[in-house]
Amino acid sequence: MAPSAAAMEQDFGLRLVLTSASAVAAESVTFPIDMTKTRLQLQGEMGRTQGAKKGAVGMALHIAKDEGIAGLYRGLSPALLRHVFYTSIRIVSYEQIRNHVHTGDDKHNVSVTKKAFIGGASGIIGQLIASPADLVKVRMQSDGRLIKMGQAPRYTGLVDAFAKIVKTEGVGGLWRGVGPNVQRAFLVNMGELACYDAAKQLVIEKGFFGDNIGAHTCASVMSGLSATILSCPADVVKTRMMNQARHDPASASQNFFPLFIARPCLQSC
Repeated sequence: MAPSAAAMEQDFGLRLVLTSASAVAAESVTFPIDMTKTRLQLQGEMGRTQGAKKGAVGMALHIAKDEGIAGLYRGLSPALLRHVFYTSIRIVSYEQIRNHVHTGDDKHNVSVTKKAFIGGASGIIGQLIASPADLVKVRMQSDGRLIKMGQAPRYTGLVDAFAKIVKTEGVGGLWRGVGPNVQRAFLVNMGELACYDAAKQLVIEKGFFGDNIGAHTCASVMSGLSATILSCPADVVKTRMMNQARHDPASASQNFFPLFIARPCLQSC
């Protein structure tokens, strides 16, 4: 018996809520890693690095020493806001599109190629909506460097950041770096959602795991690795572009393509 329209609508809403809650919980736990990643990506930006470049552990310890443990959580509020929209939209969109293009009665009967493009398209939709929160997150994460130099941070909080960016750069300024950002989202979700779906189906069919936490964990590890490898260069580009205010002289000479072919892209992954 096919589910009613009301039941499907309720299931859709529940998926959005649960996906958002899971994303917020995961981001809260892993945010110090994201902060470390952002600072690593900004090392050497326009020749501003002072001293030897740091690795991941060294950078995390450096932030904690200079800015306190709270410094590892700078920019958490826009990060959580971003994931409420980005993660819920991309995952639910992927499932909805996949379920409409499958062959036969099995909703998983979709080719890996189709899953990859469905995942990429879902990521673009989510990132287009969430890009302003991503931009604020990057800038707030970057501001710790200003504090270290005795300067005031550009923004005091989430609302202040949105207000100042709109005032000084216009509404379009909230979508600065959206080009490499959606390309990153396409690559992340092409590698993550499609790989997760295919990997989970593979380990279950081969009998390594049942449809349980073992299969989900194995598929998550494989999809996370593939997504990171595919998206890292674009992630470096979007971080550096987003950190540049529109009135920043450095931004006049920087665009997606020169940044994308720059050598530091893979060094910061």
